[in-house]
Amino acid sequence: MLFDTPIYFCFLVIVVLIYWQLTWRTQNWMLLAASYIFYGWWDWRFLILMALSTFVDYTLALRIAGATDDRFRRKLLMISLVMNFGFLGFFKYCNFFVDSFASVLSIAGIHNIPVGLLQVILPPAISFYTFQEVAYITDVYRRKLPPARSLVDYGLFISLFPHLIAGPIQRPSHLLPQVQKPRVYNSRKFFDGMMLIASGLFRKCVIADHCAGLANAAFAGRVGHNAPALLIGIYAFAWQIYGDFSGYSDIARGSAQLLGFHFMINFRQPYFAVTLQDFWRRWHISLSTWLRDYLYIPLGGNRKGPIRTYVNLLTTMLLGGLWHGANWTFVVWGAIQGGWLAVERLISGGKETVSFRPLWRFMTLTVVGIAWVFFRAGSVGKAWYLLSGLSHFEWRPQYGIAAAFLGAVSALILIVDTRLERTGEEYPFQNAQVMVPVVAAMALATIIAFLSATDTSAFIYFQF
Repeated sequence: MLFDTPIYFCFLVIVVLIYWQLTWRTQNWMLLAASYIFYGWWDWRFLILMALSTFVDYTLALRIAGATDDRFRRKLLMISLVMNFGFLGFFKYCNFFVDSFASVLSIAGIHNIPVGLLQVILPPAISFYTFQEVAYITDVYRRKLPPARSLVDYGLFISLFPHLIAGPIQRPSHLLPQVQKPRVYNSRKFFDGMMLIASGLFRKCVIADHCAGLANAAFAGRVGHNAPALLIGIYAFAWQIYGDFSGYSDIARGSAQLLGFHFMINFRQPYFAVTLQDFWRRWHISLSTWLRDYLYIPLGGNRKGPIRTYVNLLTTMLLGGLWHGANWTFVVWGAIQGGWLAVERLISGGKETVSFRPLWRFMTLTVVGIAWVFFRAGSVGKAWYLLSGLSHFEWRPQYGIAAAFLGAVSALILIVDTRLERTGEEYPFQNAQVMVPVVAAMALATIIAFLSATDTSAFIYFQF
């Protein structure tokens, strides 16, 4: 059930209409059932894994909170972490190790290995709900959060359908209390939710899907192997993945708002970032803050000297890359991110502000663009091959057409993001008099209706 399909909006309308007719406790039961229907839409067998990890973590958290022996509490925490990361590791990385092992055997002269029989299907959303479960059990262990006393409440916190498939990754301290108390209908917030959904559809259907065709052609080598072709591909993919994931996040946040919940903002105009550290404060904020609080800081953060800080940055981003998938391309992508964060810190001396901001912004976007090549390419070899095209310049007439098309598409999102950067709004004209956002909504609906791409693509982060 994809967010940009009619079946999802039929589902959402039915859920919202029923939801606001029920009492608080009945709402939670109903949303839990709806969320499991939503998740089981792909394959009902995936529900078993999510339900099992939900029940185990719920039970362990109660035991951890009630125990006084630190050794016993730590043991229970380790059981939860091993289970959660064990499930994630098996389903996400099993195929990677099987394929790698088969490649090694092939080099040794052993062929015709039935790899297909050993491969497993990756359950949707396992990366996202695993991180929520780990955050919850860790916060309970640290006594930063009381455990949920209701299995329904905790189950809903994990499985609430707007965030389930691709986030934003919800913090227990932010979402769980909302689940545990009655929600009050607010017409203005309801309207904000509809505007966020419209914003998300604009970003996905108008921006991302239009850029996807050019990005796919460039990375497949169909437009040539040279600097202009690669730059067009990088530019197109940069806007595709931004429109795709920020669009998903807006639809998720808007859907939640229709139900009286508030999700954290996941994007704040990341391509306006001055440094890569600034970029990660703006891009996929729910993941970057999770990595900071549950990995980088526990590793020591910047408290143990500059060398350890650089190692911690590199380790955090390498693991962040692996979180995205079992492919060496994501390892290299993470290494580029962590390596440049360390270089930035070395050059700036750890200062928050930097001189020569235009130069820093250019270097940041260059690093981000090169990293996107590895993120998008199917293999490290393919990524290096694409980058080797930078040494060769060849101009074709279609490059001018492609560049003009990308310029027109990106101008639409730049206009929107420039206003959001200046005002701090979640969508344009959010704080204006009511008729202004209404007119903006009508204009946005017209743009979506007439400018949506005819060839659509699945949300990129659904594969993670």
